[in-house]
Formats: sequence, C-alpha cells, structure tokens
Amino acid sequence: MTDISLPDNQLHTTDQLALSEYAEKSYLNYSMYVILDRALPHIGDGLKPVQRRIIYAMSELGLKHTAKYKKSARTIGDVLGKYHPHGESACYEAMVLMAQSFYYRYPLIDGQGNWGAADDPKSFAAMRYTEARLTPYAELLLNELEQGTVNWDSNFDGTMEEPHYFPAQLPTILLNGASGIAVGMSTDIPPHNLREVAAAVIHLIDNPKATVEDLCQYIQGPDYCTAAEIITPRRDLIELYRQGKGSLKARAVYEYDDGEIVIHALPHQVSSTKILSQIADQMQKKKIPMLSDLRDESDHENPIRLILVLRSKRVDYEQLMQHLFASTDLERSYRVNLNVIGINGKPEVKSLTTLLSEWILFRKETVLKRIQYRLNKIITRLHILDGLLIAFLNLNVVIQIIRDEEESKVILMTRFQWTETQVNAILELKLRQLAKLEEIKIRNEQIALCKEKEALDKIINSESKLKTLMKKEILGFVNQFGDMRRSKLMVRKEAQILPEMSVNEEPVTVILSQKGWVRMSKGHEQDLSKLNYKANDCQLSVAEGKSNQWAVFLDSTGRAYSVYAHHLPSARGYGEPLTGRFNPPVEAKFIAVLLNLEAAQYVFMSDSGYGFIVSYKALCSKNKAGKLVLTLPKGAHALTPRMIPDSQTAAVGMVTNEGRLWIISVNDMPVLSKGKGNKLMQIPPNRVVKRLEYIIDFVVFSEKNILIIQSGKRKLKLPAAERAHYLGPRGRRGNKLPRGFQKVDAIYCE
Repeated sequence: MTDISLPDNQLHTTDQLALSEYAEKSYLNYSMYVILDRALPHIGDGLKPVQRRIIYAMSELGLKHTAKYKKSARTIGDVLGKYHPHGESACYEAMVLMAQSFYYRYPLIDGQGNWGAADDPKSFAAMRYTEARLTPYAELLLNELEQGTVNWDSNFDGTMEEPHYFPAQLPTILLNGASGIAVGMSTDIPPHNLREVAAAVIHLIDNPKATVEDLCQYIQGPDYCTAAEIITPRRDLIELYRQGKGSLKARAVYEYDDGEIVIHALPHQVSSTKILSQIADQMQKKKIPMLSDLRDESDHENPIRLILVLRSKRVDYEQLMQHLFASTDLERSYRVNLNVIGINGKPEVKSLTTLLSEWILFRKETVLKRIQYRLNKIITRLHILDGLLIAFLNLNVVIQIIRDEEESKVILMTRFQWTETQVNAILELKLRQLAKLEEIKIRNEQIALCKEKEALDKIINSESKLKTLMKKEILGFVNQFGDMRRSKLMVRKEAQILPEMSVNEEPVTVILSQKGWVRMSKGHEQDLSKLNYKANDCQLSVAEGKSNQWAVFLDSTGRAYSVYAHHLPSARGYGEPLTGRFNPPVEAKFIAVLLNLEAAQYVFMSDSGYGFIVSYKALCSKNKAGKLVLTLPKGAHALTPRMIPDSQTAAVGMVTNEGRLWIISVNDMPVLSKGKGNKLMQIPPNRVVKRLEYIIDFVVFSEKNILIIQSGKRKLKLPAAERAHYLGPRGRRGNKLPRGFQKVDAIYCE
C-alpha cells in the first residue's frame, strides 16, 4: 500500500494516510461542497447559494423594486467581495438568468439594458453596461428576513454574516424551477404556475394525507415561460410527480393561414434561428420539397412568428408538421429530476407530495419564528411601558433623582424595582415626551400591544389558526402575483418522420447476400442474375418495394434492423456490409430482408416450434443495435419470416428434419410486437438443444395454393383435399411424410 505525507503547512505533519483513504476523503469533501454549496437548490427558498447571495447583496444595497436601477458591476462586486469569492463571469451569468423572463417563470431581478433575448440568451451585455434592481416578486424572499426567521452564517472570511436561506413565502422551488449538475447527481426542476401550486399547497395544508393524484387535480403540469404545448399524457405526468423524475415533451404551436404555416410559440429554450436553420437544411437536401420559402416575421408585438410557405394549398400541412416535429426542435423533450436539499440538509429526489409537504413544514416553522420574534418584541415593549407609566406617576421624584444623584441609575432601579431595560428606556426619554399627552399615548399603545399579544398567543397555541394564517397569506400572494397558465396541456399523437417527406416515391429492389452485403436497384422484375458478388458470396434474400419505405433486415438471433431503402448503396457495385450500419451480436448472421407496407403482417418462428404474427410496422427501429423481435429458446435458431397473404383461410405449414409435417391456421397464432410466441409445433426441448430435431423451414399459404414438399429431385404435391392428415390445432407433434419424402430439402407452395 502506498503512503503519502501531508504537506508541511498542515497540522499533524507527522501523520500518514493511505493514498486510497486520502483520495476518498478529498473526493467526498469536494463532492459534498459542490452538492450543498453550489449546484443544488434548497427546498425552502428554491435558490442555490450564488443566487441567494446575489439577491441578498442587492437588498443590502437598497435595490428594491421601488429604488433606482444600479449598475450590475456594483452588485457583482459586492457579491464577490463579501459573500461569493468565485469567477465574476459565472456570477454575472447567474444574475442574468434571474432577470430573463424567457428563462425564469417569475423573474427575481428587473434588468435595464441588454439582458439577452429568447433567440440568443447568451447575447447579454457586459455587467458594466447593464443596470438592475429587484422585482416585486423577490420581496417574497426578503420580507421576513430581519424577523428572526432564519439562521445566519459567517461569510467566507468571517467578517460578515449572510442568511443560510431566505424565508420564502411561496414555494419558489417549483415556481421558477432549477437546474444544476453536482458530483454524482443533478437536478432539473421545471417551472410551474403560481395559482396552481398555491392551490395545491392550500389543499395539502387542509389534507396532509393527500396523494399525488389529489395534488395533480390542482397542478396540471409544468408551466414554462412560452406558450408551447405540453403533450405528455396525464398518466405519465402523474407518474413523473410520483417518482420525482422522468421526462416530458413540449411542442410548438402553429396555425394554417391560406397556404402558409405560422408558428407563433416555440418550446422552452428553443431558438427560432436554430429552427429555421434545421428546416432550411432539409429544404436544401430536398427532404421536404413541399416547402417553397421560410420567413422570420418576429418583432416586438409578435416575439415568435415563423412563416413556412407551402408550394401548393393541396399539401397536407398537418402531415408536414408531424415530420418537422419529429426531425427538428419544434418538439423537444425535457428531463425532470426533483432533486433538492431538504429541510434536513440532505439532497434527495422527492415526489411532489413530499416536496410540498416539506415546504409547508418549512413555512410553518418560519411563520412560528416570525410570530415568536414579534411576540418577544411586544413583551419587551410592554415591560418598558410598565416602567414608563410608573415614571409618569412619580415624575418629580424621578427628575430629582436624575438631577441630584451620581448613581441615579442604581437608585432608580432600587427605588422603583425597575429592571435595567426599563431604566435605560426612562433615561433615554426626551423632555417633550414628559407631557401628559405622552402618558395617554403610552396607555393606548399598551392596550393595542396587549390585544396583539393575545392574538399571537392564540395562533401559536392553535394549529387551526396557524393553518388559517398561512392560507390567508398565500391567497394574498396569489392575488398579487398570480397569472394564467402559459403552457397548455394537450393530447397529441406521436410525431414521426414520414418517408414520403424525404424522397420521391419510386420502385426499388433490395438485395441481401449471404455474407451480409446489401445494395439497392431501382425498379422491379430485374434480371438479378447479372449482379456480381464478392468471392464465395451469393444472393440470399431479395425484397421489392418503394424507395421511401423501411428496409428491415433480420438476423439469426431474432433481431430486426431498419433503414430507409433510398439510403442504401446502388446495385452497380458490391454494395456495403450491414455491419457498417448496424451493431448486431458477434454470432449473428443476416437471414432476410423485408420491404413492405406498414400494414403487412409476417409469421416469425424459431426452429424450436414457437412463433407468432407481427406487423411490418412493429419491426421498424432506428436503433443501431436493432430491436429484439423473436426471443429464442435455448439452442434454437430464427427462421426466415414469411408474409401472410391477404386471405381469411391462410395456414402455416411446418416441416422438421425428421420428415414430420404439421399445418395450422394462421387464426390460431397470437399477434405480438415481440416475444417468444406460442408453441405451434411440438418438439422436445432437449432434442432442440442437441440439434437432433428441429424445424427446417415453413411456408404460409392460402387454401387455393398447392403445398409442395421437395426431397432431392422428387416432389410431393398436396392440394387442399390431401392436407387433412397434416392439419390440426397448434402445439401438436405433426405426422410423418410418406417414405421417400422424409428427408425434406424444401417446402413451398404454388
């Protein structure tokens, strides 16, 4: 084990630590610092330390919403010099984000000057040019700061104090959200609507056992700064709030106007410049030929107004927008991770119920501290008023003692049984306060303070009165700052890239070789015998279809891989290996290519006798590793799939290496998107594993077809009338073929 000595400038210079122990402690200290003091927000005020210090520094400079703007450089200078000794650019950027109305749902800073734009958030001016002050909403964080509600910490050099957190009067953690990356964890909290969150908080105060479903009756979902639609299903949103993590999707809002598509709302943090660039790139590559022009008509009255001009009014604009949603940032996914520092000081991913319950507890403690602070002030003031009243009743004696005695303070305390607090208040009286009118004011003040003390005592001693006060205050803030929801929640179908948008439709033929090389030839019914192959390679599978359809390749492990046919290389050469496009398992071999309409159905089967029906659409996947469609039992191999003819009487004929034939109806087979399937033909599993018995091939045919069994040069033809001996329910052993045909080379129909 390697040992290291600590540096000479540290304590215990003679101690030694194992390198692993030293590294572990150092990494732990660093990670905890990043998590607690930099990256994650506190559940109470929803702020990170740098944000809290900026707001506090501005309040200390007197930059309330009623004050004049002051240079941002002055604020940043105070923050860096007094509370946050880090980089000025990072600190200023944190300040900018709190001033951007397109980033913060309820901005905390009111900026004057260039603070960036929604199209380019980083375009803000340097801090020597911009000016700022706090917004009215920021007062909800600061109003109770000096009322004994928070703990105070020493700043980095111990010369000043700063609040450990703000006594937030609303759950800013949800209202403005937060994002940050720590060590080993991160947070991504979306913004929400104030009215909805306040309603949920009030409901939870009245019903502490409320569930996530109950709260979601009030909180419909996140509410971003833009009017883009949130299209995540409600059940997924509820599950997201239950787990405290997940994802959601937002989609741009558009309308059709006489041959033009007008986009007037984009997802949160999506740039209109980037959208136009993405669409223009597709237009240049002729992937969306139905568009003739793009225009950006955004201005002050219409912050987002993008115009897509169609070549013809007959274009299906809804289909075009579905394609653009799938291929551009007009639709965007957002990660959600409700990871915050709780009231126990520890980071944790919390559900919506837990998060709001903890904030209510935080708020309850804050209100109690505020009331107790005020109560202590009242008690102290009443104590002083008692002494003042005694002084007015004995005014001449008090004046004589103060005038004649050197130790007047001690004598007064002894004579009238006053405390030091009372005596100090009396000695600080001004001569004009000795009038009779002041005595009346003191008595009125005493009466008012006693009433206030009685009311505060009732709140402290009554849980219901405390809850009523909390709800009343929250409703007051709702009336002051509440607004309507911006992000509407809509139910939309899933966007998908449409092949007909990408290329002109034309007939093509896809050729797959035995060694996994693929190429595409234009047209159908071509003479493929003239194609050349690499050494020891030959044709394996051929499929005819359209250039804008998916070409699906299947391997021996049951996986399906997809690529658009027009993306394949020309048949003029040898083509290219599929392993260059996909990442199949090492032991896999490509066995077939399919090219068909989405509605087509295929029979998938393993040579162990299990299989099912799957639609062509379910086989398509953009994943380079493919999609596992057919799950293979131990020792089994995948067989080449067969398309089901458009017939109600279609059947599947299976033949084994032992010469057994069994025919079942297609109607007896399950329709699945993936899996092992049902047992179609009975073969003992141990014989499959040892490769003693297995299905060598199968065919799908209709009642009118003649089933043909080929053994060498001999052929056995089985018309419908002669197939009854081999026909039955699925899962049977099958019957032996006649002698001379039990060594089957092929099975097909005509």
